[in-house]
Amino acid sequence: MDFMKRLSLIGSVLLGLTLVAGAQDKAEKPGKGFKKIFNGKNLKGWTGNPELWSVKDGVIVGQTTAANPIKQNTFLIWTNGTPGDFELRFSYKLIPNNDKGAANSGVQYRSKILDEKNWVVGGYQADFEAGPKYSGILYEEKMTRGIMAERGEKVVWNADCKKEVTGSVGKSEEIQAAIKKEDWNEYVVIAKGNHLQHFINGHQTVDVTDNCEAKRAKDGVIAFQVHVGPPMTAMFKDLRIKEAKK
Repeated sequence: MDFMKRLSLIGSVLLGLTLVAGAQDKAEKPGKGFKKIFNGKNLKGWTGNPELWSVKDGVIVGQTTAANPIKQNTFLIWTNGTPGDFELRFSYKLIPNNDKGAANSGVQYRSKILDEKNWVVGGYQADFEAGPKYSGILYEEKMTRGIMAERGEKVVWNADCKKEVTGSVGKSEEIQAAIKKEDWNEYVVIAKGNHLQHFINGHQTVDVTDNCEAKRAKDGVIAFQVHVGPPMTAMFKDLRIKEAKK
């Protein structure tokens, strides 16, 4: 190979390496206005049962086993804030380590710590599961309203704290079809005032306006759940949040 061809080949290799590095750098950035809430290395800034939660290969892992079952839902709680109005983005993967194919988790937001010793949290939850029904719903963990919006529903909780279904954001089965089984899915939660929205893989799953002043929450902790029941693994990565300016 003559000298000029060698120079051209070296230049092409260096350009390729630069493009790869640039792409990696872009992938690692949380996006304009967003900040990372997980450093990819350890659980600094989070608190939860160390027997259940760990970091492996840059991913938060919550795992229950047959030898180490839990008696109640427990959470990994973010300790660096109690956001009010925000957009939260993350990716999740659920693995049911059981013959029932069951696994359930969720992200709490605007929530309260009810039992600090056992990492128990209550409040709004953006649900997700290994099954076909509940991923994307708005559930009120440990409170009185339970399922606040089924998947696909546009809902208003009125001033008398009664649920009114006012429309639809999509068909439940079509939203489910876009969710990847035992693979990574991107979840987005947007909370602005009393307006709450969930999205999975770009599909809106619920739209809720909470006019129930007696029960609604304006701010609170963010936390990830491992659910009581059969052994399961819940994994989380690319956690980032953009909070509204106060």
